[in-house]
Amino acid sequence: MPQVTIDQWVQHLRQGAIGSFPTDTVPALSAHPDFADQIYTIKSRSAEKPLILMAGDTQDLWPYLDSDRHDSINCQAHWQTMMDTYFPGALTLVLPKRHRTLLKLNPSQTGTIGVRVPNHHLARTILRQTGPLATTSVNRSGEPALLNMADIRSQFPKIYTLSDLALNQSGIVESAISTVTPPLPSTVIEWIGNGWMILRQGAIVFSDAEKDTYRILN
Repeated sequence: MPQVTIDQWVQHLRQGAIGSFPTDTVPALSAHPDFADQIYTIKSRSAEKPLILMAGDTQDLWPYLDSDRHDSINCQAHWQTMMDTYFPGALTLVLPKRHRTLLKLNPSQTGTIGVRVPNHHLARTILRQTGPLATTSVNRSGEPALLNMADIRSQFPKIYTLSDLALNQSGIVESAISTVTPPLPSTVIEWIGNGWMILRQGAIVFSDAEKDTYRILN
């Protein structure tokens, strides 16, 4: 696929194409939620591994969440606290999703979805134009995440990537990406009813005090 401008990239993704864009962690492989099944195909990814819904702003995520549930410890207040504290940032929250929404992001149908707002100006600029996108790292399933556009374009020639000019105009310098110490993926935590469980340790490491404050149980 040709390298494109930001406006062209956004238009292609709106029409159902797959693309890649930089984030605050590893580059994202992305698609509109209605076309998320294409990501599983291109990566040879197991249907048991859900994708992450990434948005430019927190309020764009709430329509997809089952935020009407009520219990003795007020789930929604705990979710909002984590979002207010760590979004934008390298934290993914796995939360109950609304019935029949985002079916293609979680084919195993566990009733949950991972959500994130990246701390990255270009990523948020793109996501504010496309709306929330289904995302994951750019790699074949089981292989390391690809960290630069040259490798992404080489191994995934059919996806849309931003041109070098578009990246440079956005302040992205490919040579500045370290391959000696690769960026970590986001930390993933899931709400389990009375607190949070860490599913994947990534870029954000919680102190003991933070675990006590935010009900992180492990």
